[in-house]
Amino acid sequence: MSKSWHIKNLFRVIINPEFTRYITARILFIAGLRMTPVLLGWRLYEITGSKLALGILGLAEVIPAISLALPAGVKVDKSNKHRLLSLCMLLYFFIMAGLMLVTSEWMRQHYSRRTIEWSIYSLIFVTGAVRAFAGSAFNAFMPQLVPAESLVKAVSYNSMVWLIAAVAGPATAGLLMGYTNITIAFIPVCILVGLSFLLFQKIKPKPVSWQGTSKTWDGVKEGLRFVFHQKALLGAMSLDMFAVLFGGAVALLPAFASDILHVGPQGLGWLVAATYLGNFIAIAWLTAHPLTGKQGKILLYVVAGFGLCILVFAISKSFWLSFIALLASGLFDGVSVISRGTGVQLFVPDEVRGRVCSVNSIFINSSNELGQFESGVAATAMGMVPSVIFGGCMTLLVSVITWFKAPGLRKFEY
Repeated sequence: MSKSWHIKNLFRVIINPEFTRYITARILFIAGLRMTPVLLGWRLYEITGSKLALGILGLAEVIPAISLALPAGVKVDKSNKHRLLSLCMLLYFFIMAGLMLVTSEWMRQHYSRRTIEWSIYSLIFVTGAVRAFAGSAFNAFMPQLVPAESLVKAVSYNSMVWLIAAVAGPATAGLLMGYTNITIAFIPVCILVGLSFLLFQKIKPKPVSWQGTSKTWDGVKEGLRFVFHQKALLGAMSLDMFAVLFGGAVALLPAFASDILHVGPQGLGWLVAATYLGNFIAIAWLTAHPLTGKQGKILLYVVAGFGLCILVFAISKSFWLSFIALLASGLFDGVSVISRGTGVQLFVPDEVRGRVCSVNSIFINSSNELGQFESGVAATAMGMVPSVIFGGCMTLLVSVITWFKAPGLRKFEY
């Protein structure tokens, strides 16, 4: 198929009015949310000087996100997803306003460091609870907005839009933090989340996809049973979880930026954005040139490549080499995102999609936020650079073990 055909087909997806409103609202929403790790990470490391504190920040979010993920998936399938997402977005707005307050200079002048630190952890804990519902609801709602024949393109375009926001958000946060202050930097966060909520109201609610009468735990078991019977899908989720659990260095970026690379919050913003920029480039390329076979083998290759990039980042003393290493890790991760995301959307029936997305979110949350906690603990125990080297080596080991122990994933194609 020609490149022009892909672009024409992609344009046909874009001009679907409801899908256009959806992705516009989502890009505003994600841009606001992705500003917060830069702002909170820099402020937390600034007031505590503790790498463990950066790890606890991830743990505070992952505990409710994982604990509520499975019942949230049942709730998503049984609920009006539009109403549920609207509530989640509104809650995020108030949480961001709360974070703006607790990180302000006024709080530093009137309250202790410990009070500010635990106030941040408490609000992030609440975001984890909201995210358990919002993440699955977004993934389950999107397929209801486009025809089935456009779903693969919609998944790719949705991922690209998410990544545009994920690049713009951290870079903007770093610039605002560097040239103004954290309170001013949080104002656009609240504005973006508020605008996304208002725009989302322009989308009409859709029918509830699952009319099941089973109890919550029975619904949870149905979702788990579906995932565990799809061996290739389970293998892809597990591979991603263990690779990012050990190979994620993002949690330590405030410490690397401050202590090793000696750049301010502006540099931190670009380091955080680098991975997402790599994701965007990879997904943009794959939208025009989809993988046509051997997706399982390619997934294993790119996870190994991700591990090598983390090793380069660990030993780098140059900002630009570190940026390139993170950018390259994002390229590899982008291929992984498309392979897994397309598999979930293509092979999962609509009536069980919310529950499967919730299971997938457990793997994602385990790898990202638990990986953040693991990074903080390992850096405290081993030292910052050795801990990241260890993580890169473990990622390589995971990809090798999976190659030999999961032949179903190695042979996976779509």
